[in-house]
Amino acid sequence: MDTIFTLLMVLIMVASVLLVIIVMAQNPKGGGLSSTFGGASSAQFGVQRTNDFMEKATWTLGGTIIVLILLSVVITGKPSQVVPAQQQPAKKEAPAKQSAPASSTTAPAQTPVAPAK
Repeated sequence: MDTIFTLLMVLIMVASVLLVIIVMAQNPKGGGLSSTFGGASSAQFGVQRTNDFMEKATWTLGGTIIVLILLSVVITGKPSQVVPAQQQPAKKEAPAKQSAPASSTTAPAQTPVAPAK
């Protein structure tokens, strides 16, 4: 499990770095990488495609990071293995003392019988 966790963490870090690079390459005012290749005019061929690619790459990398994180939680999580509570030692009690059996010489008490009416 440790190697799978390490692999997932490396993939998450690579995707995060790529996402940062793509976001930093974008310009919020419409410039950025697309203006470097095509100039400031958005009517030229290729400029709009660069913006579409950057937007799709941003969403794809964001989704990939979320999926990788959820996958790492599901694969490496161990909810069935609960740490046992600290067990208290069992109390050792002495066995109850046995009393001598009642002597058979004593007669059981007689209950008075009510006369029939």
